[in-house]
Order: sequence, then C-alpha cells, then structure tokens
Amino acid sequence: METVEKALEFENRKLKFKTTSDRIEAAREVKGLILGVNEVYKKKKDERLMDLMKRLTVIKRKIEKRLKGRA
Repeated sequence: METVEKALEFENRKLKFKTTSDRIEAAREVKGLILGVNEVYKKKKDERLMDLMKRLTVIKRKIEKRLKGRA
C-alpha cells in the first residue's frame, strides 16, 4: 500500500511547477504512480483505487496540457 500512500500525497501536494523540467518530472512521477496503483487495483478490485487513478489522470492531463502549450 506504499504506492497508494505516495499517490495520495502527490494528489494533495500543491501543483505549482515553475520550470518545464519540473513539469516533466511531475508528469513522469504521476504516470508511475498511476501504473503502480493499477497493479494494486488488478489484485484487489477496490473502487476507491479506480477513483484515485481517475483523479491522478486528471492531474496528469493538466500537467501535459501545460507542457504542450497552446497549439
């Protein structure tokens, strides 16, 4: 459950990334957390884990949208 705790901590962290490298690092971190939570979800089938993955995916999309800019 260490992965789930890290994911919850990331979700509650302030999302202010000053530089592009900070955003890239955060996007990679959240992607790894989503994959880790997914592995736990496959074993336990807990709906709360699915909800957590959905919330993390929203955060990841916001970060990636900011990385890509307005095109």
